[in-house]
Amino acid sequence: MSKQAPLGDGRRERSRSSRSKIVAALLDLVGKGDVSPSAARVAEVAGVGLRSVFRHFEDMDALYREMGEVIEARILPILLQPPGGATWKEKVFDLAERRAKVFETIMPYRISANLRRFESPYLMHDYRRMLRFESESIEAHLPEAVRADAAGARGLNVILSFQTWRLLRHDQELPVAAAKDVVRRLLGAALAELPGD
Repeated sequence: MSKQAPLGDGRRERSRSSRSKIVAALLDLVGKGDVSPSAARVAEVAGVGLRSVFRHFEDMDALYREMGEVIEARILPILLQPPGGATWKEKVFDLAERRAKVFETIMPYRISANLRRFESPYLMHDYRRMLRFESESIEAHLPEAVRADAAGARGLNVILSFQTWRLLRHDQELPVAAAKDVVRRLLGAALAELPGD
């Protein structure tokens, strides 16, 4: 006689499945351009009831937190790879290239979170955490003399920021290749003003 799984296991599996469907629905909606989907719309796309969304997630913040974790897991391998190049300037150019790939991946999700961050302590905290990470990951490759030039170092942060990439791609509607050209041009001009090879 075959043993049947306890009823509790089936419920847990259905619960995990519903939760995954809800997160996938939010990712799908935001990824397709609905940067501020309602909980009702998420429930509809997930094929679950609205109550189910809030049974699994205390509020939309909790759902956005889980979406952020999924996106971060996607981009972490790119971010953690050491930049290539023999000089610090070559490394910064490599970082710029890598950021273009990362920013393209996260753009709709980051825009969506930015719209909500002024109403969400969690999203505001996460926004500031990402800004620190962006800044620190550049500064880690700068010589001391460049780090000491606050205006120069901050200028590099602006050129390589998500906000600059969003402006070029989203607001100015440039194709990826053209946006990369602008960033490289700005970066080249900025680096030429800084000491070192």
